[in-house]
Amino acid sequence: MATPTFLVFTKTTGFRHDSIPAGVEAVRRLAADLGAEVEHTEDAAVHDPVELARFAAAVWISPSGDVLGELERAALADYVTGGGGWVGVHAASTAERSWPFFKELVGARFAGHPPGCTPGEIDVRIADHPATAHLPKRWAWTDEWYSFDERPQNVEVLLEADETTYEAGDLAMGSPHPLAWHRRLEAGQCFYTALGHDASAYEDEDFLGHLAGGLRSVLPQG
Repeated sequence: MATPTFLVFTKTTGFRHDSIPAGVEAVRRLAADLGAEVEHTEDAAVHDPVELARFAAAVWISPSGDVLGELERAALADYVTGGGGWVGVHAASTAERSWPFFKELVGARFAGHPPGCTPGEIDVRIADHPATAHLPKRWAWTDEWYSFDERPQNVEVLLEADETTYEAGDLAMGSPHPLAWHRRLEAGQCFYTALGHDASAYEDEDFLGHLAGGLRSVLPQG
C-alpha cells in the first residue's frame, strides 16, 4: 500500500504569519507519526487534477488573500468533493474571499479578532472526535480569538470560545462562538481550526494533539 502524503500549502498574498514555518514542521512530525509524508509548496499550480490525485489530503496552513487561479480552484473543488481531504489552519479562513465555494469548503469567513494573543477558555463540544478526545472539557488557551461572518452550517462544531473569558469587544458573536469544526463535503472530509497564530502553539502538546486529530479525521477511510 502506498504511503499517504499530505500536501501542505502556505501561499500568502495578504498578511503572512511568522508561525508558518513552525506549522509546516509540526505537520511533518505529526504526519510521520501517522505513517505519512509531507510535500510542502507555495506553488498554486499543484492544484491540478493529476497533481492533487497524488495526495491523501491538502493542508492549508495560514494562507491569505486570493492564492488560486480559476482552473486551480476548480481542481481543488473537484478533489475535495470527489473524496480528498482538506485541513485549514488559522488564517485559512481569510483566504480566497473572491471564491464563493471556498466559504463552503472552510465553513465560514474570518471577520476579525481582538488585538494580540490573549488568554481565554474554550469549551469542547464534541469530546469523541480525534481532534478533541485528548482535551479537557474546558481548555485554557492563549491565541488570537477569531470571529467569523456567520456560524458555519452543516458542520460538527468541535470547539467553542467562551467570550466571557476574553475581551471580544465589537467582534463578539455571542454563544455559540465556533472555533473548530469538521464536515463532510460530498465525498470529502474537511476540518478547520481557528487556533494556531503563534509559533509556540506548534510546540504545545494539547494543540499538537488537536491538529493531529484533524489530520486523521480527513484521511480517506479504508
